[in-house]
Amino acid sequence: MNQEKKNMIFYPLGTVGRDMIYSLFTNYIMLFILYTRNLTSAQLGAVTAIMVAARVFDALNDPIMGNIIERTRSKWGKFKPWLLIGVLSTCVVVYLAFNTDLTGWSFIIFFGVIYFMYSITYTMHDISYWGMVPALSRDGDKRNAFTARATLFAGIGGTLASVLIPVFTAGEHAIGGTTRVAYGRIALIICIITPLFILFPLIGVKENRDDMQTEAPKVSFKKIVKTIGGNDQLLWICLIFLLQQIGNGIVLGGVGANYIYFEFGYEGGLYGTFQTIGLMATAFLMIFYPMLSKKFHRRKLVFSMAVIATAGYAVQILAGILMPAVTLKFWILTAGFMAANLGQYGLYLIMMISIINTVEYNELKHGTRDEAIITSMRPFLTKMASSFTVIITTVSYIICRVTNYTNAISDFERKAETGEIDAATKTAEIAKVVGSVAEGQKIGLLMAMTLVPCIFMLLSAILYRRFYKLDEERYDEICAEIKARG
Repeated sequence: MNQEKKNMIFYPLGTVGRDMIYSLFTNYIMLFILYTRNLTSAQLGAVTAIMVAARVFDALNDPIMGNIIERTRSKWGKFKPWLLIGVLSTCVVVYLAFNTDLTGWSFIIFFGVIYFMYSITYTMHDISYWGMVPALSRDGDKRNAFTARATLFAGIGGTLASVLIPVFTAGEHAIGGTTRVAYGRIALIICIITPLFILFPLIGVKENRDDMQTEAPKVSFKKIVKTIGGNDQLLWICLIFLLQQIGNGIVLGGVGANYIYFEFGYEGGLYGTFQTIGLMATAFLMIFYPMLSKKFHRRKLVFSMAVIATAGYAVQILAGILMPAVTLKFWILTAGFMAANLGQYGLYLIMMISIINTVEYNELKHGTRDEAIITSMRPFLTKMASSFTVIITTVSYIICRVTNYTNAISDFERKAETGEIDAATKTAEIAKVVGSVAEGQKIGLLMAMTLVPCIFMLLSAILYRRFYKLDEERYDEICAEIKARG
């Protein structure tokens, strides 16, 4: 097997575990807190402030980490050392996050330290992993294939986690009988799996290391600002990607789970089904995006994906408002989520490629590729967007008075764990709590997970078609000009 084929197999496999741990921590840490701790308004505000501050810090740290990677010189290359260090340290931090008995303000302080540590450790391997893509190939089609296949396996890891975590942490199938115990055991399993998967790219992948022969650039904030600020197409795609990601993270960030629990019952299997079917559409794009990108122009794909997503959001809104909480309503909502997710994920893939393609544009304009700095913008923007998503999520929780109900549920979870009540009593009491949620509060959560993402998505699609100029034809011209220079 030649090296290119090995790269195509081993590189994507590396991210399965990474995205399982990302899904666990990013999508479920707030649910873990809500359903295992009794929070005051001040403590909920503190949790929100910590998450926002840490994600902003994390986002600002991404270009710096990219610059550090650019200057790394080792016999293992510039990416692999940080892949290994980052994954191992992240696993330690995530295990600790979900295995603590602390409560009250002691827990809040602990959570603050853990969250900032996660921000630092995850960045190490995330920048390293995605920074390898431009070093694996300069061919546009092959780069599409690497990105699509990597996102396919990222989706497999993230989807497995997203589907199984709610099933085994909420309701009758919770591991160990309670939510707190279940999250602790799941964290242990995922933190064992993740380092095993990262061995694939560490051992089996070989990237282009021609730039390793040059002198390592200095770690310079000025260099980061100059690289980003001097690339007008990178600036536009950064804004566009940021807007799309703000809305795209709301459903999986906790609002979707709480809406499903309040509307149809506190049973993890329901939310697991909602996510499984909703995310199935992304598998189509993960597999067939390289083929679609060859057949359809990127600007046309942006328009098509925006239309599909909008239709999906509309279906969810109509079903959520007009239909009673019956089984048919659940399946229509799920179908709408699938369509919305298909469109959003298609836009995500297009924008990922669009960010990476500014590497050659940067080389044409300034004579340097600065791969790690430019590719660090994707996680930078994802984390910046997630900070806005946390704010939107918390505001929706405050408006809809979500903690009134989650605090009651967490109390019954605690009593079941300490033996004060049995499992049947816990289930019956939680059902009463869920049944007391007002219709207006449920509709508020529905609007937060549909209308808000749709607005951000449409704005990003409009800006992309108007201001991003590096389409397929222009990209090929840039590559030809660079080649002609020798």
